[in-house]
Amino acid sequence: MNVLLSPQPPFFPHQHEPSRRSPPRIMSQHTMASRKRKADDDDNEMSISPTGSPAINSRQLSRPSKKVRAGIELAGRPLSLPRLLETLDKSQLRAVLQTICERHPGIGHEVMVSAPRPSVNGALEVLGEYQDKLRAAIPFGNSSSEYTYFRVKQPLMALVDALGDFTPQFLPPVEQQTTVSLEYLNHATKIIHDLPDFDSQQYRHHKDGAYDEISRAWALVITEAAKRGGGFHLHNGKWDQVLAKHNQQSGGKLEQAMNAMVNEVGWVGANSNAHGQGSSSDPNSILNQLINGTYGAPVQVGPF
Repeated sequence: MNVLLSPQPPFFPHQHEPSRRSPPRIMSQHTMASRKRKADDDDNEMSISPTGSPAINSRQLSRPSKKVRAGIELAGRPLSLPRLLETLDKSQLRAVLQTICERHPGIGHEVMVSAPRPSVNGALEVLGEYQDKLRAAIPFGNSSSEYTYFRVKQPLMALVDALGDFTPQFLPPVEQQTTVSLEYLNHATKIIHDLPDFDSQQYRHHKDGAYDEISRAWALVITEAAKRGGGFHLHNGKWDQVLAKHNQQSGGKLEQAMNAMVNEVGWVGANSNAHGQGSSSDPNSILNQLINGTYGAPVQVGPF
């Protein structure tokens, strides 16, 4: 009998045999410690190195780009007003402001109303600048009066004009404080003393005119001070002695101021009024002592 046998796959005995495995290695403690140290070192390098940080790798380091003004082309243009004013010095700024005020009187009036009043120190600082220019123009060595005058004429006239402009600012009724007026007049008179002396009379009229104007200013302030407490401020500040020294240094050109001191202030003119009209001839009168600059000097008693 024919028997049908199902085909069977070929038999490969080696596929069903267990695979041979190499015996496990037994690592020594030294080898394990070395591998552990190496792994720790790798972790440290990953944490220290910026390239190993995943947070930094996720973003790229790039330089900040400059902001470019959109829609503005690079081209030359003038400075803005605030920047332009920063480049001007005091004299340039003063010239620009003066020009604007002359062109627009309304702006000039606004500046005069808004600007603070000048102080004595501020006025003296400006006068000092004119004085420095005058000194710089004086020639060295011995020069004739004519040559010296024409060298210093322009700065001399500028200084005298500035004195004439500043003095009324410190006189009543503009200046109400007598001490401020007297302080300015004291320094202004010193400036006049320092004006050059010329041999020729025709060149001395600038200084003589300045003495005349400052003498009238002294007289006005003294008259106003006499109305307030009988001239207490004059006595307290010893302004009678200050004026007497100025008059002596000027060669008696402050006579009008000296007369105001005697006539308006009672404690100065009491002695002269007690002797009537002829008291001014007494060399020991207060008026003559003020004029001669001997008022307040020690009095000698006895035959010495």
